Amino acid sequence: MADSPILAERAAILDEIAGRTICAQFADITAAHPDAPAYSNPAGDGWDTLTYGEARRRVLEAASAFLALGIEPGDAVTLMMVNRTEHVLADLGALHAGAVPITVYATLAPEQVSYIAADCRARAVVLGGAADLARWESALAELPHIEHVIVLDPAACPDGERYLTWDRLMELGRERYDEAAVRARYEAIRPEDTLTVLYTSGTTGVCKGVPLTHANVCFEVAVVDRVGELGELNPQISYLTYAHIAERVLSMYLPLFKASHVHFCPDPLQLAGVLRQVRPATFFGVPRVWEKLMAGLLAVLATQPEEQQARVREAMAAGVAYLEAGQRGATPPEEIREAYEKADASLLSTIRGLIGFDRAHWVGSGAAPLSLDVQRFFAGLGINILEVYGMTETTGAFTANGPGDYSFGSVGRAVPGVEVRLAEDGEILMRGPIAASGYRNLPEATAELIDADGWLRTGDVGEVDEDGYYRVVDRKKELFITAGGENVAPSLIENHLKRHPLIAQALAYGDRRPYPVALITLDPEVAPRWAEARGIPFTSLADFAERPEVVAEVATAVEQANARLARVQQIKHWRVLPVEWTTETDELTPKFSLKRRVIHAKYADVIDTLYDAT
Repeated sequence: MADSPILAERAAILDEIAGRTICAQFADITAAHPDAPAYSNPAGDGWDTLTYGEARRRVLEAASAFLALGIEPGDAVTLMMVNRTEHVLADLGALHAGAVPITVYATLAPEQVSYIAADCRARAVVLGGAADLARWESALAELPHIEHVIVLDPAACPDGERYLTWDRLMELGRERYDEAAVRARYEAIRPEDTLTVLYTSGTTGVCKGVPLTHANVCFEVAVVDRVGELGELNPQISYLTYAHIAERVLSMYLPLFKASHVHFCPDPLQLAGVLRQVRPATFFGVPRVWEKLMAGLLAVLATQPEEQQARVREAMAAGVAYLEAGQRGATPPEEIREAYEKADASLLSTIRGLIGFDRAHWVGSGAAPLSLDVQRFFAGLGINILEVYGMTETTGAFTANGPGDYSFGSVGRAVPGVEVRLAEDGEILMRGPIAASGYRNLPEATAELIDADGWLRTGDVGEVDEDGYYRVVDRKKELFITAGGENVAPSLIENHLKRHPLIAQALAYGDRRPYPVALITLDPEVAPRWAEARGIPFTSLADFAERPEVVAEVATAVEQANARLARVQQIKHWRVLPVEWTTETDELTPKFSLKRRVIHAKYADVIDTLYDAT
């Protein structure tokens, strides 16, 4: 009986999406909004935009080209390029030809690329340019089933029968355009057919392919729309890789239901400027993105006169109070609402406008826990970052906070139509129509993922309160046990350390050791500003990390973190590293999560010295 409302919601959504595929949805949204702007690439100081009608014509032309190349239903077409209109056109073009489009992380090692290409038996590859070709060099040399290589940058396209430029592919599509043949392909697609396969980046380097169906994605889009209370024809930004489930759902598939205008930001380093240009209605950022935006704002605020800083702090206190009072569906008291409206009118709305969030209705975070300090900072500006929780294997979010139903520090409640519970050991389990069927070609891993009753094991340890709001404690396999037998969640320690704007990343360690220690890296964007504000010379991050003033500041940050931690969780020794951790240097996954095993191995000697310290 307890599950009957959930099952009723599930039945209603399943009835709503019955028979739907992404191809059918694209046709419907184009018919409804043929002249609405769909996709925009940056072009100088402006944008190069396609309408939905123009985009659909080009998708059908791309599909005709894939048919002309001999692509058959079910063939894999892999993609590696930055986010731009051509990425979507290639993806949807392959899909309408009956193929399975698969975006591959551009940060993977060549051997991982070869593994994925072999595992999915790619027939065609669509690449951005020279850097992508370099990552595919081994795969192209070793795998004869890759018959066609399409390259967006004509200057990087090699000679040979196997290669053709993107422009030539589209020219071929116009020459061999066959709408009837393409229609026959995409109308043959059923909701239970594979829409895409996403390969998990993992923290160990092992890639696992997760096939997701049209039905999985249509259900996920329906629940995201319900929870997020999203509108139509709104602007948004696409900047995370399409190999990431959140970006795929939010900026490739969701726009086909809401007629959103997607603006592409190929270089995430330019995100702050694009935010100011686009002023999106919806925006999703992994925690590292929010941390960097906060650090930039704090650095600017630090340059203002103290009187102005005090005024901002007072206004932000009203913003925090208002959003805190509105948690769990509550109505803020009148005096709190009035104080917020006054602060908003006088200052907060201006700040939101300056950073591009003045039209934002839904802003979210996921992929890793968001620091409560970061959440409260943006709440002070009137920006309610709504945490969601999910994974590739669940087609994205299966718990979520919504604009009218949220709780700070939580990842929200189960989304409509999905069952969520905790196992006896605290692992979060879920069951519902957004659960993947398993891993491609990995039956043993699939058996570990899904039990006999259909519950999907997330591998995360969580907590749930009496109102059904979930909180993720840590990865089940990342909990370490100290020599004293205490279970410690490293992310809890790390999030407290990262509350200081100077600290970019932190790794806590203590498995079978007497106490936790930490490796710390500094933020390369904040560091120069922090140094300038204090009259400290800055020449390089490596030199900066060794300065006594910096070491003292990090020591203070460690002390502040320890004050918030239980004794067994407190950091006893730590080291500031003279480097930045990035996806390119292999310490971070493409979702900016720590590759713990890589870091443990790379810095084993440093960790040992921390335990040798007196």
